Amino acid sequence: MNVRRSAAALAASAVLCVGAAPAALAAPSPAASTPPVTPSGLYGKKDPTYDGVWRQSVALLAQRTVGVQPAKEAVGWLTGQSCANGAFASFRADAGAACDATTMLDTNATAMAVQALKAVGGQDAAVKKSVDWLKSVQNEDGGWSFVPGSPSDANSTAVVISALAVAGEKPAEVKSKAGKSAYEGLLAFQLGCTAEPAADRGAFAYQPTDGKLAANGDATAAAVLAGLGKGAVAAPGGADTPAAAPGCAATAGDPAAAAQAAAGHLAEALKKDGHLMAVTPGADQPTADTGNTADAVIALATAGHRQSAAGALEWLKANSAEWAKGSPAALGTLVLAAHATGTDPKAFGGTDLVAALNATGPAPQAAEAKADSANEKDEKKEDKDDQDIWWMLGAGAAAGMGIGFLLSGRRKKNQL
Repeated sequence: MNVRRSAAALAASAVLCVGAAPAALAAPSPAASTPPVTPSGLYGKKDPTYDGVWRQSVALLAQRTVGVQPAKEAVGWLTGQSCANGAFASFRADAGAACDATTMLDTNATAMAVQALKAVGGQDAAVKKSVDWLKSVQNEDGGWSFVPGSPSDANSTAVVISALAVAGEKPAEVKSKAGKSAYEGLLAFQLGCTAEPAADRGAFAYQPTDGKLAANGDATAAAVLAGLGKGAVAAPGGADTPAAAPGCAATAGDPAAAAQAAAGHLAEALKKDGHLMAVTPGADQPTADTGNTADAVIALATAGHRQSAAGALEWLKANSAEWAKGSPAALGTLVLAAHATGTDPKAFGGTDLVAALNATGPAPQAAEAKADSANEKDEKKEDKDDQDIWWMLGAGAAAGMGIGFLLSGRRKKNQL
């Protein structure tokens, strides 16, 4: 999921360059040229210009998944990034200033924020406002784009559908002004029965290229969750069967069947190396794609195919440490993958993912409460020590004993 931020940033840049977006997006924010100072409530230390809201949302969602209550400061930072209409930008360096026509609104960030705020609880009004905004920027074809006003893409459409489902909406009933449902918008990106190679059948493309659809791992993993009406948090346990081999499944108009066909493609793609491959910007050869591999594991587990994700899960345990180091989005995604497969996130390939994630930002409330409890115990112990000392002083005075030793010892204790 964290990989989507890079793709989204590139997509947004392309939109700005060709002028395909509304006039409000005619110039990039000045913050893009000078990395802003990382706010204290934000998780992660790297430049948040393109992923601040996304990584914060993934971090909070992962924490709640494992029973950790995020710091109030962290939740407050996320809610503070929202515009008055419920939309989120990728990051707003000056959250105190109102959003205006130059604010680049981000459907992906908004959708992930919806999931996070739903998970932390107590944010129903904020969630509703964001959901209403997402509905308001649905394209006529039923889908969504990263930047409202641009052509729909499968990634954005899928992550918005997942957010709608988590918020209690029925995606099949969320329709554009042209009468197209959210699922109609998504299924238009699925490769069908004539796709070649056959292993790509059931996969989803990001967008058509020269009128053709090409399999995309990120889009496919996101589409599995959306087709099943699920968010990023999968319930561990339950049914566990191997994913069906890629084929010509009868998926027309059936989001769940489309999701299972997409899961079959992911399972097949993972068989060769135990991970997905991708060509990164500036490279001419594909390399291991850790982020999308984690997404595929979550998708397969959500679809009931943990067996098909087992090899990729082991690959992640052995190869994700450097990739995830210090990255709240990466660590959070791995926590979600561990949760989906019933794996202990505190012993993931020798790494305590939960501790590593918590260390990238403000201490969670559970840790704060523990510290407060420890301080309270220390204070009670000091009160008891004081009472004991004064009792001894009184007894010593009555007995005519010297008290310099006791006072000196108390001063030393206070100085330690």
